[in-house]
Amino acid sequence: MFTGIVTAIGTIESVEKRGDLRIRIACPFDPATIAMGASIACSGVCLTVVERGGEAGKAWFSVDVSAETVSRTAKGMWTQGRNLNLEPSLRIGDELGGHIVTGHIDAVGRVHDWEPEGDSMRAMIVAPKELARFIAAKGSITLDGVSLTVNTVEDRPDGSALFGLNIIPHTAEVTTLGGLRQGGEVNLEIDTIARYLERMQALRN
Repeated sequence: MFTGIVTAIGTIESVEKRGDLRIRIACPFDPATIAMGASIACSGVCLTVVERGGEAGKAWFSVDVSAETVSRTAKGMWTQGRNLNLEPSLRIGDELGGHIVTGHIDAVGRVHDWEPEGDSMRAMIVAPKELARFIAAKGSITLDGVSLTVNTVEDRPDGSALFGLNIIPHTAEVTTLGGLRQGGEVNLEIDTIARYLERMQALRN
């Protein structure tokens, strides 16, 4: 379980092709705080630590990424040199600063537009048809592991949804979202509450 509040940016140091991908990620954590078998959200994807090392402030950990995960996440995400938003799993007593996030990507979205708005940046994201009904103005959504509030939603003729988000300067600085570009792909996870409401409504019909 996660909150969508990113604690650090990591960088993929190496990618080894085995049955799955073995990926080593450099991060500013203390390796003593990274437990073997622990879950860490990597740009929104919940992955299990299988190796770790380094020193405080210059740590690294390794994860195995299956072909299924690669196929369901943003294109080019699992490549050497790629920056990732990192969030360790929520512990009992931790502040729930964002919203409840599972680390299971629902779909890949596309950046339709990206432009300044005041001191912030306005990002317009296209969500595929299967996610459109779960996205609501003032609701929550996770974008590359970052908990954000939906500002606007526009239903499009093809069934997809175009939704707007504001990225404040702090978020742009401490996450990878400052590097969003038109046409780029992003990992989307819908709000868990919206998922359950949809299921309840389906059972009533």
